[in-house]
Amino acid sequence: MTDSTTVRRRKVLAILAGGLVVGIGAAYTLANWNDSEFATAGFAAGSFNLEGSLDDATYAEHSDAAGAQQLDHVQFVADTSNMVPGEVAYDSFFVRLDDDTSVDGTLAQASVAATGAADQYGYVVAAIDPAATCDATTVAAGTVLGDGATLDANTAAATVDLLHGDGVPGASVQLCFAVTASEDLAQGATSTATWEFQATSNDAA
Repeated sequence: MTDSTTVRRRKVLAILAGGLVVGIGAAYTLANWNDSEFATAGFAAGSFNLEGSLDDATYAEHSDAAGAQQLDHVQFVADTSNMVPGEVAYDSFFVRLDDDTSVDGTLAQASVAATGAADQYGYVVAAIDPAATCDATTVAAGTVLGDGATLDANTAAATVDLLHGDGVPGASVQLCFAVTASEDLAQGATSTATWEFQATSNDAA
C-alpha cells in the first residue's frame, strides 16, 4: 500500500468518524429541545331534577300523568263540579329544582290534555311570585305559560327561569291556575285536565 493510499484512507476514516460524531451530536441536541407537560382532569355529569308541591313546603316528584298532583281547590279536577257559568276558580302549584341539581334551567308548559267537557272551561296558567296570592291580579301581572279557550288547548309559549341552589333546593316558582267556566256552562258538565310542565337545563357557559 502506497503512502498516498494510506493518507486517503485515513482521511475517509476521519470523515466517517466525524460524521458519526456529528450525528450523535445532532440527536443529543434535538433531545435537549423537546420537553413535555401533562394535565389531567376528571369529568362527571351534573344533576337536573324538577319537583312540585301544593303548599311550597312538602315537595315530591310527579314525573308522569299517572302520578300527577291533583290540585286541591280548583273544582274542575274533581269527579263532580259545583261551578256556575262565568265563575273563575284559582289554585296554585309550586315547582323548583331539587337540592341535587347543579345547573339553572327554564320552565315551560309542555302540554295539556283533558277529558270530558273540555270545551266548557277555559284556563290561564301564570308564573307568579312564590309569596303572592293566586288571584286575578297576580295572574294578569304574571308570566303566562299556558292559555286556552278550552282545557285541551294552549296558545301561550313563554318560559320562566329556574335557579338551582348550592346543595339546597332552588328558588320556587308559583304556578297560578285560573279556570273559567263558560257562560253557557251545562249543568253537571265535568272535565279533568292534566298539564305537563317541562324544565330544561341551560347550556353551560
